[in-house]
Amino acid sequence: MIVIISPAKTLDFKTHSSTRRFSIPDLLDDSQILIQELKKLNPTDIMKLMKVNSEIATLNFERNLSWRLPFTLDNAKQALLAFKGQVFVGLDANTLTEDDLIFAQNHLRILSGFYGILRPLDLIQAYRLEMGIALKNPKGKNLYEFWGTKITKILNKELEQQKENVLINLASNEYFKSVNPKQIQADIITPVFKELRGNEYKTITVYAKTARGYMSRFIIENRITNPNDIKSFDVGGYLYSHDLSNAKQWVFVR
Repeated sequence: MIVIISPAKTLDFKTHSSTRRFSIPDLLDDSQILIQELKKLNPTDIMKLMKVNSEIATLNFERNLSWRLPFTLDNAKQALLAFKGQVFVGLDANTLTEDDLIFAQNHLRILSGFYGILRPLDLIQAYRLEMGIALKNPKGKNLYEFWGTKITKILNKELEQQKENVLINLASNEYFKSVNPKQIQADIITPVFKELRGNEYKTITVYAKTARGYMSRFIIENRITNPNDIKSFDVGGYLYSHDLSNAKQWVFVR
């Protein structure tokens, strides 16, 4: 069983990592192609492309210029510990044990516009490149065309090594579009999180993001490899709803 999540725009490279374990991203050669494209952009170009303010554009202009290989613990950080968006607030990776991180390394993957796909302990340097950004590159007009089938192929290869051939999709739609579901050689289950508002259950984005982090941590801490065990998820007051769920979409409500 493999779980996929989205990355975050917010990064933390100041806090000391809770582990010295690390790995290197599988698609780093492709990231080198992208960084050459990004280094062509000045702050004004970045503002227009990414629709950000001048401060964020300048920060990422400087990040792009300072990006260097090889990655080490001195100039990079493990992906799971570097991302700090809402999903990662729920996951709270800095409080995971060493054994938790080892399990996560085998069962959790982070999709990335710049790195393609990351294991939790893969080293990354600071970047900003959302999957949906239309960055022209040698392989096409956007990042979906750039990554093509590479992310899907890596997922299939790793799913083959799992006891349960199931992909748990906790990624956003923007990032899941980088995966070709028809080519995934496994069952795909997408957990959905809803809040009771009035007389109906609704998905509220900020809560759903946090819940994805809660569930990722729940799977890691409980060493879940059988997808049916996910139905016992009850963190944050969520409960599995049999009535609202189907084979491909499991709904959790509160």
